[in-house]
Amino acid sequence: MDGSGRNQLVTTTPSDREIVMTRVFDAPRDLVFEAHTSCEHMSHWWGPRKYEVVDCEIDFRPGGTWRVAHRGPDGDEITFFGEYLEIVRPERIVWTFGFEGNPGGPETYTFEEHDGKTTLTSSAVFPSKEMRDEVLGSGMESGAIETYERLDEYLELLKEQTD
Repeated sequence: MDGSGRNQLVTTTPSDREIVMTRVFDAPRDLVFEAHTSCEHMSHWWGPRKYEVVDCEIDFRPGGTWRVAHRGPDGDEITFFGEYLEIVRPERIVWTFGFEGNPGGPETYTFEEHDGKTTLTSSAVFPSKEMRDEVLGSGMESGAIETYERLDEYLELLKEQTD
């Protein structure tokens, strides 16, 4: 947690082609996992604060595809897309993660619960160091920080609804 009491995103590059991001959420694993499974959930938290989800399609099953488009305050749209390769509820999601101009590659999300909190780790492998560095230079980390802050807020709402 940072000085404000919030959980921080930790980003590392363990190899020339990888980006690993880790963040702790004050919510049970089942809830954090579920928030990743449908447009109903993801439309509430996907993307930085000033971005709005304008299109979402999720077929949450191995072999299913996903697509989420969001629009920024300047009107520009960014579309993310991929395919679900493996789903182990509520432990792991393996999917491909791409966006316009970047075909992406495999990304693995793992969900680990300890004392009612969930550690979410995403590990992305890119085809080359250059592509990884391009993604790092694109503002991905600041976007992920805001996205995870929004997810944290959404999880709080879901927890209140289930109490």
